[in-house]
Amino acid sequence: MHRLTYGDIESAGRRIAGRVRPVALAPAGPDAAGPSEWPCGLWLALEFMQHTGSFKARGALNFLQAHLDAGTLPDAGVTIASGGNAGLACAWAARRQGVRATVFLPANAPAVKVARLRGYGAEVRLVGDEYAEAASACAEFAATTGALASHAYDHPLIAAGAGTLLDEIHRRIPDLDTVVVAVGGGGLFAGVATAAREHGIRTVSVEPEHSRALAAALAAGHPVDVPIDSVAADSLGARRASALALQAAQEGDVHSVLVPDSEIVRARQALWDERRIAVEHGGATALAALVALTAGGSDSARYGYRPREGEKVCVILCGANTDPATLAGPAS
Repeated sequence: MHRLTYGDIESAGRRIAGRVRPVALAPAGPDAAGPSEWPCGLWLALEFMQHTGSFKARGALNFLQAHLDAGTLPDAGVTIASGGNAGLACAWAARRQGVRATVFLPANAPAVKVARLRGYGAEVRLVGDEYAEAASACAEFAATTGALASHAYDHPLIAAGAGTLLDEIHRRIPDLDTVVVAVGGGGLFAGVATAAREHGIRTVSVEPEHSRALAAALAAGHPVDVPIDSVAADSLGARRASALALQAAQEGDVHSVLVPDSEIVRARQALWDERRIAVEHGGATALAALVALTAGGSDSARYGYRPREGEKVCVILCGANTDPATLAGPAS
C-alpha cells in the first residue's frame, strides 16, 4: 500500500494550482455552532463553494492530471463509482481535459446530482441501492472496456488532492489548533489529517453514529465493513474506510467522534437559518460535532467535540449538492 505523505500533498498542490477555487474562510459566532459559552475562535471553511459543489474537485483533478502527465490515460477514458460528489468531480475534471467519463451511482442517488452529472457530459449508470453495488459494476466496466478506474476516496492521488485544502487553510490561519472534518470513506480525512500532522494541527474526524467506517476500523485495528443507516449516507455512506484513512488516524493527533443524525439535521438547518448557507447533510456533519454531548450507549461511544479555552478551530463545510427545498423555512 502506498503511504500517503506530505510530499504527495505538495505535489498535488503544484498540479492543481490555479485550477481550483481557493477555499473561502469565514469567522463564525456561537449562532453557527452550539452554546454561546464556548470560548473558542471558530472558522468555517466554505469548501462547498469549490467547483462541482464539493472538495472532491481537488482529488479528481489531481488524479487525472497525474495520469495525463504520465501518459497512462487510456482511450476508453475514466470511470468511477460514487454516491454523487466524486462522480461530479470526476466528470468535471474529465470535461476540462477532453476525457470521456462513465459514472456509476446507486439508483437512489439524489436527482440533483444525477442531473448535474449529465450536464457535465458524463455517461451515468444507476446500479443497486448502495455505493458497494455501484462500485462492483464500475469495476466490471473498467475490466471489460479498459477505462481507467478512479475511486471516490481510496486512492493516494485522490486523498493528496483533498489534502491541499488543509494547506490553504493553514496559510490563512497559521496558528490554527484544530480542524474538524466529516468522514465517509476517508479520502478527505486522510489528506487533511496528513497535512495537519505536518503543521502540528489536531484533526477531529466526525462520522454519523450509524455510518462509522473509520471509528470501526480504529476499534478493530484494520478496515472492516459496517452497516449504513444515516441521513448523510449519500455522501458519507462508505461501508469501509480506506487503509489510507486508518493510517492517518493512527499516526496523527486525531480525535474520532460520532454524531447522531438529529444533530446533523440541526446543524444543517442552523446554517440555513443563521447564514443562508445550504449544504448537504454530509456537508453539515463536521459542524454537528461542535454540539458537544455525551451518550451512554452500550458501546460507550463519545459524541461531539468541545473546544478548549482559546482553541482556534476550523470546521470544513465540504459539500452543497443538495435540494434547498428540503430545508425548512424560518420559524414564524
